[in-house]
Amino acid sequence: MAKLTKAQREWRPGMPRKRRSTKVMFASTVLLLEAFVMFFATLAVFGLRRGEFPPAVILGVGIALCVVMIVACAFLTKPWGIGLGWILQLVLILTGIFEPAMFLVGTLFAAAWWYGIRTGIRLDREAGERAREQAAWEAAHPEEAGPG
Repeated sequence: MAKLTKAQREWRPGMPRKRRSTKVMFASTVLLLEAFVMFFATLAVFGLRRGEFPPAVILGVGIALCVVMIVACAFLTKPWGIGLGWILQLVLILTGIFEPAMFLVGTLFAAAWWYGIRTGIRLDREAGERAREQAAWEAAHPEEAGPG
């Protein structure tokens, strides 16, 4: 028999699904896109500046940053997760020291990060308000609400 997760063990019929955060979804999308860009920027620096830096250092640091950006997605629900994302935005911008085009790319991604966080917070707040209003209406009109 398959092992059930905590959420699966605690589920009961008629329980509403927990709403996923739009802010976390937007932030994860930006971080994953940044990981891809970081990978290709690593390859560019490897090809263009191999004589200036040891190849193992270029590939090691670049791939490590890619992995950190991907793993950071798992921590976005933690209170410090968004702060980690901001730090990664700064790191991405600072990679422009090695490849000047990354100053622009990093700044554009930081703007996308800011917009995604700001818009996600607003959408999550609006969804919470709609859910509360729906629950209040269903409590006031139980005969019209129907099952589920």
